[in-house]
Amino acid sequence: MTAAVFNHEGPWTEEEYLALGETQQRVELFDGSLHVTPAPTPRHQNISGELRAVLRAPVREAGLHVLEAVNVRLRPGRIPIPDLVITSPIDFDELNVEASDVRLVCEIISPSNASTDKVLKMHYYATAGIEWYLLVEQDSGTMHLYRRRGGHYTEQSVTRPGELLVLTEPVKASIRPEELLP
Repeated sequence: MTAAVFNHEGPWTEEEYLALGETQQRVELFDGSLHVTPAPTPRHQNISGELRAVLRAPVREAGLHVLEAVNVRLRPGRIPIPDLVITSPIDFDELNVEASDVRLVCEIISPSNASTDKVLKMHYYATAGIEWYLLVEQDSGTMHLYRRRGGHYTEQSVTRPGELLVLTEPVKASIRPEELLP
């Protein structure tokens, strides 16, 4: 991975990005530039795993899928790797999940990438037409649920530990933030 990155000149194409294959770092493509972050922390992964476990049964009942850390093509040349997505039925052999198949996208905010999740990705996901965006604060477990209105998101709810987030779309599920924390 390192040699490929340092020997590359100019903007990255989607084909070059996908040719990198699986890496130890999280490598995302934003309009010709690579965004590289270290592997998530154990706390981050615990929250992601617990959230996926809570959503697994309701998602299956709705005929959907819940996936962690997959490539989502928002448009050609723009491929983030969200922490978790709920999708319509998809082809599991494709390298990317298309934004049009994503019903909800979730990011778990890390201190090192908070602005990326709260500004850049939020804008990109809304522009791509993803209806629901869930942000989870790693330190407190507080969950911010957003719904797309036009080309941007509006906050629907803020759920703190001790409270209950009740989803009615894209699936029916109840989530207690404190149950996601280690």
